[in-house]
Amino acid sequence: MDMTLTRNDIRAVLAELFGTLIFVLLGTSAVVSVSNADDAGKFMVIAVAHGLAILVVVGLTAKLSGGHVNPAVTLAMMFSRHIGVFRGVLYIVAQAVGAVVGSLLVKWVVPNSLEGNLGAHGLADGVAVGEGLLLEILLTFILLFVIYNVAVGKRAAVSAPVAIGLTVLILHFSGLFLTGGSFNPARSFGPAVVANVWGDFWIYILGPAIGAIAMSIVWQIWKTIGDDNLEEDAT
Repeated sequence: MDMTLTRNDIRAVLAELFGTLIFVLLGTSAVVSVSNADDAGKFMVIAVAHGLAILVVVGLTAKLSGGHVNPAVTLAMMFSRHIGVFRGVLYIVAQAVGAVVGSLLVKWVVPNSLEGNLGAHGLADGVAVGEGLLLEILLTFILLFVIYNVAVGKRAAVSAPVAIGLTVLILHFSGLFLTGGSFNPARSFGPAVVANVWGDFWIYILGPAIGAIAMSIVWQIWKTIGDDNLEEDAT
């Protein structure tokens, strides 16, 4: 395994760090800011904030690092050999650091009365652990399905950042009131560390990991039996 760091590697890792920082900052600050709003208002603000935030951040970082901003995406790309293990591990570390710093910034800028758990994820009342785990697997699988097709295979007419941002927005509609709609371990990790809220945190690691690996396997099978002319882009 080549562990040599080039200037481009360093720039890519920093892009993942700052990209994840911005995403977590924008996403969790939206959660905190609407903590006193009615459920319908919260639903729309949080979903739209996360969707638009990831759209902007992926657009900013795509040419620098591939615009992962999500350890599940990096894991999938490592598993399907679109990114090396060493660089992938650096991405995940950078994403985790960026998420923690982003959550710290939210803690520092919002009033104590609004902090709550800083947007940390947790299962809603009545949602069983198995149900929450399965939902996170499915949501991550769908997100990676879109990413592989629009960013790796380039099979969609719409731009990758737009498609990914809209997907994140829609997935929040499905998961927000059940698991919080994570499908991004870094997004869950930052608030958990800063607010010291762990609960069923393992779900937000294991679920996205399983969903990501499952989609990377499906992609490899699709390449083998599907489109011989599939255009791929290294991520």
